Amino acid sequence: VEFPVMSTGESNMRPTAMLYRNLVSMDVEESIRANPIDGVVLLCGCDKTTPSLVMGAASCDVPALVVSGGPMLNGKYCGQDIGSGTDVWRYSEEVKAGAMSLEQFMEAEGSMSRSAGHCMVMGTASTMASMVESLGIAFPYNAALPAVDSRRYALAHVAGRRIVTLIRDDVRLSHILTRPAFENAIRVNGALGGSTNAVIHLLAIAGRVGVPLTLEDWDVVGRNVPTIVDLKPSGRFLMEDFHYAGGLPAVIRTLGEQGLINREAMTINGKTIWDNCHEAPRWNPEVVRPIDRPLAVNGGMAVLRGNLAPDGAVLKPSAASQQLLKHRGRAVVFDNIEHYKARINDPSLPVDASSVLVLRNSGPVGYPGMAEVGNMGLPPAILKQGITDMVRISDARMSGTAYGTVVLHICPEAAVGGPLALVREGDVIELDVEARRLHLDVTDEELALRRAEWR
Repeated sequence: VEFPVMSTGESNMRPTAMLYRNLVSMDVEESIRANPIDGVVLLCGCDKTTPSLVMGAASCDVPALVVSGGPMLNGKYCGQDIGSGTDVWRYSEEVKAGAMSLEQFMEAEGSMSRSAGHCMVMGTASTMASMVESLGIAFPYNAALPAVDSRRYALAHVAGRRIVTLIRDDVRLSHILTRPAFENAIRVNGALGGSTNAVIHLLAIAGRVGVPLTLEDWDVVGRNVPTIVDLKPSGRFLMEDFHYAGGLPAVIRTLGEQGLINREAMTINGKTIWDNCHEAPRWNPEVVRPIDRPLAVNGGMAVLRGNLAPDGAVLKPSAASQQLLKHRGRAVVFDNIEHYKARINDPSLPVDASSVLVLRNSGPVGYPGMAEVGNMGLPPAILKQGITDMVRISDARMSGTAYGTVVLHICPEAAVGGPLALVREGDVIELDVEARRLHLDVTDEELALRRAEWR
C-alpha cells in the first residue's frame, strides 16, 4: 500500500522548507498510526524528506528502512563536470565579478540537471542519504547509486522483500538506531565533508528514539576524523564518481580499519556494518583517498563557543579556507536577509577582505524557519579583487552544496535576544577554529548597556 505525505519542495516553499520538516514528520507519524501498517519503506529524496520521514517512523518505532531516490548524473559544461548547487554559487560570484556573462551562467545552469535525482554534490540530500546508510537503516550503496541506474530499481525490489522479514522478526528502528550507530554517522559525515544540516537532522532523529545525542557530541566524536572523500563542495568530484569509486562502503571500510567505526552496529539487512563493508572494494584513490592522504586532516564539524555563541555554533572546516580559520576582522552587519540584499552591492559598503559579514534574525524564530542564507555572497568590490572567501557568521543555515568559511546556527539566535543581536558595525570579531572560539571583542559592561537598549 502506498501513501503519500506532504511534499517539501526545496526551491518553492516559503518562507523555507525547514519550517515544514516537523510537519512532514507528523504527517508520516499520524499516517502510520492511523492505518493498519506493520512496517514501512521510506522513499526519500532531497534534503528534508529523509529526516522528516525517518523522524515520523521513528516516533512510531515500527520496522522501517530507507530507499533514497539517488543523485543526478554529473553535470557537463564546456568539457568539465559541474555540480548542481555548488557550481551555481561559484558561477554566480563569477558573474558579479565580471568574469562570466549572464548568458554563460544560464547555459551552465541548464547543463547541471541532466537526469532525475537530487543534487549530485555532497550537499544535504547526498549527506542524509549517506547518514541513513551509515546508521544502518538503508542498504549498502544506497547513498551514491545514481537515480537513473537500473541497479537502484533492484535495490528497491530487495527493500520490498526485506521489509516483510523485518516485520516478521519484529526488528524495529530502535533496534538499529543506537548510540553506536549515531557515532558511526557522525564520523562518516566528517569523512565525507558532509552538510552542516546533518547536525540538526541527526539530533532530531536521535531525540525521536530516545538516544542521548548533543551538539557537543558532534565535536567530541567527530574531531580528528580526516575528510577522505574528494567531493564538491569541499573537493573536486561528484556523486556519480563516488559510486564508481566504491561508494559509502569504501569509506566505512577505510574508517573501520583505523578503529573509527563501531563495528558491531547492526543494520537492516541483518548483518553488522562491518560485515557489510570490511571487504568493500576501493576503485579510485583520488575520489576515496587513503587515510594518510586526506583532503582535510581535521574534518568533522567544528562546534564553536564564546561570548557570541554561548550555546554553540557550527562550521565545516573541510569547506573553509585554511588561512581564515584563525581570523580577526571588523563586523559588517546585516539585520536580516532583506537588509543584506539592499546593501551588499552598494559601492560605499564599508568592507574589505578582512571584514566579517554578520547576518542576524535568520534563525528558527527570526526568519522564520532558519533559511539557508548563511553563505552570503561576497560584495562585488571584493570579488573583483580576486577574493573568493571571507568569514561570514549568522544564526541561519546554509545549503549543504555551499562552501566557504561560514559560521552557522549561532545560538541563541538574535531574534530571541542572543548576543548576535548586540553586534554593531565595526565591532571586532575573533574566530579561532582550532580553539573552538567565536568571540566579540566588546567588554561585558558594554554588552550589558547594549542589552538594556535592545528592544
